[in-house]
Amino acid sequence: MPTAATILIVGASRGLGAALAAGFLGRGWHVIGTVRSGSRTELHGLAEKHPGRVRIEMLDIDEAEQIAALRRRLAGSTLDILFVNAGTTTRDQHMHVGDVSTEEFVRVMVTNALGPMRVIEALQDLVPADGLIGAMSSGQGSIANNETGMREVYRGSKAALNMFMRSFAAREAPNPRAMAVLAPGWIRTDLGGPEAPYTVEESVPLLVDLLIAKRGVPGLQYLDRFGQVVPW
Repeated sequence: MPTAATILIVGASRGLGAALAAGFLGRGWHVIGTVRSGSRTELHGLAEKHPGRVRIEMLDIDEAEQIAALRRRLAGSTLDILFVNAGTTTRDQHMHVGDVSTEEFVRVMVTNALGPMRVIEALQDLVPADGLIGAMSSGQGSIANNETGMREVYRGSKAALNMFMRSFAAREAPNPRAMAVLAPGWIRTDLGGPEAPYTVEESVPLLVDLLIAKRGVPGLQYLDRFGQVVPW
């Protein structure tokens, strides 16, 4: 029998990350998922339901040495999809960027932009030529679509992630692989909040199908959950 494909989801303890893990397990994939602490998470429950198909790794994406340690533990692995889902926002989402403390600004930028790129740089060699490298962005990272402002630091961090991914793709241009930054829409999670119009259950199957379909199609795209291109 052919070996099942494997996805590494960075930030899979709960919410969208755990739901993505469940979605890929439902498609017959193996999942490596990262959690930030040793506490029990939704991913642990999935591991119990799917014995032998879920590997849980500890990772705080803000800590460079933990990323390096994860790379050492994954030596020899093949990641058919490497997807960074980790993300955060400011404690007061209505605060203007000029009023945000330096500490808060750095925290969001490291988790949403620097950390994901450190992971991708460290693990990219584990992704084969027909694999996919991706990250969870946001429609709020689109500069062209920003006509309302608000959530300024979060928007800036996702726009930064998009730019860093474009730089990474430019370096890869001679031997392009499939790459994607996703704008999943406003989804009802801890990060999205209870007022979000879309549920995890209706959104995640679309994202899973999109990532699988994009695998092996060279080049970077910024896509919404329906596979439509989002303007940078």
